[in-house]
Amino acid sequence: MQKKYNKEELLFLAKASLAVFVTYLSMYAFRKPFTAAKFSNIMLWGIDYKILLIITQLIGYTLSKYLGIKIISELSASKRTATLIILMAISWISLLFFGIVPAPYNLPFIFLNGMPLGMIWGVVFSYIEGRRHTELLGVAMASSFIISSGIVKGVGSFLLISMNVSEMWMPFLTGLIFLPILFLGVYLLHSIPPPNESDRLARTERLPMGPKERKMFFSHFAPGIIMSVAIYVFLTVFRDLRDNFAVEFWDSIGMKNVPTMLVFSELPIAILVIIIIGSMIFIKNNKAGFFINFLIVFIGGLLLLISTLLFSQQLISPTLWMIIVGFSMYLPYIAFHALFFERWIAYFKIKSNIGFLMYVADAAGYLGSTVVLLFKNFNNTTYSWVTFFTFTAFITSIFIIILSVTNYIYFKKLDKLKLI
Repeated sequence: MQKKYNKEELLFLAKASLAVFVTYLSMYAFRKPFTAAKFSNIMLWGIDYKILLIITQLIGYTLSKYLGIKIISELSASKRTATLIILMAISWISLLFFGIVPAPYNLPFIFLNGMPLGMIWGVVFSYIEGRRHTELLGVAMASSFIISSGIVKGVGSFLLISMNVSEMWMPFLTGLIFLPILFLGVYLLHSIPPPNESDRLARTERLPMGPKERKMFFSHFAPGIIMSVAIYVFLTVFRDLRDNFAVEFWDSIGMKNVPTMLVFSELPIAILVIIIIGSMIFIKNNKAGFFINFLIVFIGGLLLLISTLLFSQQLISPTLWMIIVGFSMYLPYIAFHALFFERWIAYFKIKSNIGFLMYVADAAGYLGSTVVLLFKNFNNTTYSWVTFFTFTAFITSIFIIILSVTNYIYFKKLDKLKLI
């Protein structure tokens, strides 16, 4: 243990954790600030303008995930930093034109804003995958998007309320505020050394995947990939609903001081998830590290179901429910990002990369989010946000519980038969 956690190792972990945390936190400053505004005085085609903005950006973000299946899985280490800078620059310039061009003609620029951002996760994570400490670094990165959305929307709300910034210029100015942090993150990422021999022995070498390698990987694990992606779809849909319309939820229950609530309701979630997922670093056995994911997903689904039942019976407060729901959702969601796919590749020892698996899951997940969002806003039935959140939580929890058990059985049989 002394040899593995010497001063040099600890310095690397601190530097790499800071790099992925601040870089991905900054990405949210380019993606989510406009959700802090209401755009209540603007309609287009008889539709609330904020709904159109969220759907338009989500379509761009979803399309980016499909492109990422190829682009991110084939990305070489030498092109990471340049790719990251280009993607972020396109996103920020799009927000500039969103501010310059009057509504509703600025709607296409929010699509262009979402297009490059969908690939940021894959680029950033490629710096840290395939290492003995990937879980710890992954949870540092993942914790940023647990709290960053609340922080970004808090900053956006401050600009709107206290600085009297217009709703159209607020997203660009929020990005400007976070730009120095982004520069710091990219610089630190670029200086991270590649995995060493100990990392490669512990976690399997990570390589770019061409069409042949992607097809071969899918043929090996098709049922497991399909069930894993299905779980991820439910998690992504519910996470996006909770994230995009948190302001409307708190408003609907009469919550005061929304900017503060947006930030501090996420802190207990981030702390608990960091502790649990980060502790997986101590599980050296890749088989054990892989199969514990199914327990994490099952517990998340069960906790979501129980807390929603209690809330629907008015046995717990809306604030407590939102915190428990956030934890039960983010625990398995972060496990997918920092643990599940990492240990999947390491245990079965296939030279590949997380980018392929993650972007297949993300492509399906964000397509699901788009479909549900369209259904919520364009069907003839009117739901309150509380009612819709509660119903979606019930459906999500039930399917997650069933799929986690079924997926566990599949991989246990695969392991026993040694098909790989």
